[in-house]
Order: sequence, then C-alpha cells, then structure tokens
Amino acid sequence: MAGRFAPSPTSDLHLGNLRTALLAWLFARSTGRGFLLRIEDLDQMRVAAADGVAQRQLADLAALGLDHDGEVVHQSDRLPLYETALSQLDVYECYCSRRDIAASAQAPHGDGHRPYRGTCRDLTAAERASRRAERPAALRVRAGGVTWTASDDLYGPVTGVVDDFVLRRGDGTYAYNLAVVVDDGTQGVDQVVRGADLLSSVPRQAWLAHRLGFTPPTYAHVPLAVGPDGRRLAKRDGAVTMSDLAGIGVGPAAVLTALAVSLGLAETGESVTPADLLGRFDPSSLPRSPWVVAPQPHHS
Repeated sequence: MAGRFAPSPTSDLHLGNLRTALLAWLFARSTGRGFLLRIEDLDQMRVAAADGVAQRQLADLAALGLDHDGEVVHQSDRLPLYETALSQLDVYECYCSRRDIAASAQAPHGDGHRPYRGTCRDLTAAERASRRAERPAALRVRAGGVTWTASDDLYGPVTGVVDDFVLRRGDGTYAYNLAVVVDDGTQGVDQVVRGADLLSSVPRQAWLAHRLGFTPPTYAHVPLAVGPDGRRLAKRDGAVTMSDLAGIGVGPAAVLTALAVSLGLAETGESVTPADLLGRFDPSSLPRSPWVVAPQPHHS
C-alpha cells in the first residue's frame, strides 16, 4: 500500500503544488502507507526546455521535510510497461486534430479533457489508409461510453461517462491517462491525492485500471491554491516558488508553516515539522474551498 506525489518537471513547484505534496504525504503516513515520488516526464518537448527542474522539485520537497520510500521513479524509464498495457486493450487509430475535436466535442472537463464523439471509431481499412497518409494516428481505447464510479475520500462517489480517450498520441508519446494508471497499478499505489482540477478524470482512470487488472485506488482530490484573482496560482502572482520566496527571506520552515496554516493545522508564526502536523491531521477537517494565496512581491 502506498500513496504518491508525481510532479511533471516542467516548472518549479509553487505553493499550491507543495501544499498538495504535503497533503499526499500526510494522507499516506497517517494511514500507514509508504510514500512514493514519481517524475512524470513523458512530454519530452516540454521537459527538454526545463532542464534541472526535477532536481529542484526533489530538493524543495526534502527541504520541507517530506521523506519518501524507495527510489524516485521516472516515467521515461517505464516505456515498455506502457507498451505492454496498450497491447492488452482494444484500441483504434484516430486521425482527428485538436481543432477537429474542439469543434465537435462538448466543453472540456475540469482536467481539460474533451469527450470524444467517436469520429474515427468505425472507419474502414481503406479510410484508415487514406487518413494515415495525411497525419500520424493517435490510439484511442474503445470504451463505448460506459458509466463508471470510483470513490473519493473528500467528494464521495464520483460517477462519469468514459469516452474513447487517447492512450498514445500521434507523436508516439504515451498519454497521461494510460501512464498514470499503469504506474499506480504496478507500483502498488492504492491512494491518490492530487488537485481538485483532476476530479473529472477519476471515472476513466478507474475504469482503465479495472480493464488492466488493477484494483483502482481510492482518491482524495484536494482544493487548489489560487491567486487573488481566483485563477490557479501561477508566477504572475509574485513569489510563489521556494526559490522566489527564499529571495525575499522566506525559508523552508516558514513555507511549511504557511502551508500548515492554510490547512488549519498550525497557528500563524508557529514552528512545525511534518511529524507535528501528522499528529494533528484529520482529513474530515480539511478546508473544502480553494486557498487564496496573498500576493508576495518578486525578488529582484
């Protein structure tokens, strides 16, 4: 049994990411689970532009005192596992562009996923050959619009319709929805704590886990950190990363305190450790609304 934190190494962790990491650690440790770290680095084009980010992310977590079990896993080292999983599923080629899907699909879910209407599901062999000459094919799983329910510790049962979602993109990159399910299943992760923006992905990921022979994890989708404008926290909101905060004299201990205060686990100015917070942690008492982060100036 294990929980995990799995950042994408595309930018330094901001206060919202660090808060989610702390919560994932608290959920895991409070239930006697291991705590794993995984770097989700499949998107090579973005990762290449963010050299060294993963190392800084790991250093930030260590500075907060969030320990982990075992070696840090990188998705880029696990491609054979994704290929094996793909071979076990009923898939078909899809030639639709993002623009095609945006024009025909419903509004995107909270995680950005646009439900697919099955445009390429029943193409003939001749039609596939013709389309293949025009653009590389993505691979979609044939889900058939099944309705699936999974459990969330904060939201209760989460039910949704599972469309034919992408498992491998046209450029050959394995999709997040496949990789995360395979990783959690093969690593023994049975508790997933992550941001509430991913809540809508639960039914299709739990369904895919079931199809691959894994027991779907239990989930806990936690409130996001937002800027004063109500939008998801970002660099525009000032000093929001450990590096930025260090530049204005805010060290790891003060960052941990701020995170703990936002969760109702500490008083302003109190010195705490993760072990202190573990003794106070009660998931049922967690705030259910987003954390509005007060703006901090950038350091010059």
